[in-house]
Amino acid sequence: MATPEAPRLDARLAAAAQLVKPGAAVADIGCDHGKLAIFLAVTGRAKRVIAADLRPGPLQTAADNCRRCGCEGAVELRLGDGLSVLAPGEADTVVLAGVSAKTTIDILAAAPWVKTPGTRLVCVPATKAPVLRRWLWEQGFDIEEERLALAAGRWYAAIGAVYTGETRRADWTECMFGRWRQLPGAEGYQAQLAQKVEKVLRGLEPGSPEWKEAAALNEQLRRPQGAEHGES
Repeated sequence: MATPEAPRLDARLAAAAQLVKPGAAVADIGCDHGKLAIFLAVTGRAKRVIAADLRPGPLQTAADNCRRCGCEGAVELRLGDGLSVLAPGEADTVVLAGVSAKTTIDILAAAPWVKTPGTRLVCVPATKAPVLRRWLWEQGFDIEEERLALAAGRWYAAIGAVYTGETRRADWTECMFGRWRQLPGAEGYQAQLAQKVEKVLRGLEPGSPEWKEAAALNEQLRRPQGAEHGES
């Protein structure tokens, strides 16, 4: 029997894999081609891997990739919507990579069992990471660590959070900056964010509270790395 072979991951999925704790029971929701789930199973980083997708096509592709990598049976494939494919307790880590912050929030909000102490989330939102950070903090998740990844010409933030039950309200500055400022790639990610905030700023009424908040964020994002601490 051939030795199972781990697929090569792009930088975005590699960042997500790094945030999975060794020995975790993982559910990769919206698994698409299944490469992340296969990687976690073949490398032994996860003790159990469930890969789910809403669409039959991607799930079939994931099944084909499992056969190609020689890991049939190591990844449990499930067809269904969001976390409805799981029973409470089947996974201690939920991965949501590649969908928007809104979709991520909708999926998590529909499964109250994720608010169990110790439940870990690994999220790589395609858009609006600050919105997701705020929601996580408000719902009692602690953002423990982040990774930055450049894939297909865009920067992404991979967010690792764990449920503690301690809720808090963060301002938009904290939501924007998260825990990435000292990470490799921070300069590129910051420049990308600055472009987005500047675009939003142009669509707001000058002098309005929203404009003032966006202008303050824009000013911080335009500062070189370290300048906010008075570093040279």
